[in-house]
Parts: sequence; C-alpha cells; structure tokens
Amino acid sequence: MHIELTEKRYYSIGEVAKAFSVNTSLIRFWEKEFDVLKPKKNAKGDRKFTQEDVKNLELIYYLVKERGFTLDGAKTHLMENKHKTLSNFEIIRKLETIKTELLKIKKHL
Repeated sequence: MHIELTEKRYYSIGEVAKAFSVNTSLIRFWEKEFDVLKPKKNAKGDRKFTQEDVKNLELIYYLVKERGFTLDGAKTHLMENKHKTLSNFEIIRKLETIKTELLKIKKHL
C-alpha cells in the first residue's frame, strides 16, 4: 500500500483516514492504543498529524492490516524490534514503488 499525501506540515484526521482508506474512528482508536502516535491538538481539539505520525501510522497499518498482527502483537513487535521493523518496512515500500514504476513503463511499451 502506498499512500498519497501532499507535502504539508500537518494533516487533518480526515486527510489521513482518506489516505489509508479507513474510518477516522480507527485512526483515533490506534492513537489510544499505540504510544508512538502523538498528534498535536489545537484549541478546538482537532488532531493534526505530522509526517512522523503518518509514517508511524503507515507502519501500524502494515503490521495490523497487511501482515495480520493483533494489536497486542503489533505493540510488542514495535517495542522489541522498532528499528529492524522500520528498516524492513522502508525497504518493502521502496521496492513497491519501484515495482509500480516498472509496471507503468511496461504498460507504455
């Protein structure tokens, strides 16, 4: 899964939920469950997600939705293997991007 978000300093919860194709309630739930998610809140209480929050959400999404981890399993995995998981995750994402580009090239040939 490759999410498409324009380059901004902060993203609303609606933008993030739309990018991941999930409900905003799931984003709020994950925020409560995972300590790595710390979006800023304005005076009105609206959540503002940074690029780092989006990367953490992408990692959580990958573990829970794509790899099939339970929430407890994903939490444990993140705490024990954060650096290893993050580097593997980044490699997988880069390879998926390359694959997408190669498929586009193949389609144009």
